[in-house]
Amino acid sequence: MKPEDVPVHDQYGRLLEDRGVWRQATTLEAAGELTARWLEGGSSYQPGHFAAGSDDETKPIAAALAELNRNGLFTKESQPGIRTGDAAQRQYVTGFCSAGTAGSLLALSTRTELVTVAHAPGEASSAAIPVTLAGPEITTVLGSSENPVEEDQIRDWADETNDALALLLADSWYVEILDPVWGRNDVLLPAVLAALKGAEQP
Repeated sequence: MKPEDVPVHDQYGRLLEDRGVWRQATTLEAAGELTARWLEGGSSYQPGHFAAGSDDETKPIAAALAELNRNGLFTKESQPGIRTGDAAQRQYVTGFCSAGTAGSLLALSTRTELVTVAHAPGEASSAAIPVTLAGPEITTVLGSSENPVEEDQIRDWADETNDALALLLADSWYVEILDPVWGRNDVLLPAVLAALKGAEQP
């Protein structure tokens, strides 16, 4: 095979070179830094995101999310608050973290109106807190455990990253933090960042 015939991108348009860096990420801190770089446009590969860049609605909050990733929360999902016509969204962010960080994020619910749902490693839980509406239809809910504790879930993470990180995620806390006010965008992310900076690190 000639050098020019070697694939540069995967089937989703992500650079294989950027994927290679994830093979070396074996800590939450390393995963958070790589995610921050992706959010800032410095990488085209993000595990579990099958496109070369973030969604359009993520771009306005990408810098704030990058800060969270560099301060102890390896983010998995997020959305901004939106109120337009029949559509409404509550701002939220989810991610993996240490037990100490999970405690600090859970404490947000004791001193603010923000809602944190924290899932211990291996915990199987299901709830349904609506965070996205399309007219009368609820299209997104939070409250279910996302820890990759099943064998196939661990395998998926390992395929996208590496075995060590996949096992670490299975043993990490998973948190979901949401702003209960529909459409609001200026409270959640600053509060989460402040909690992360004050968290007791392991």
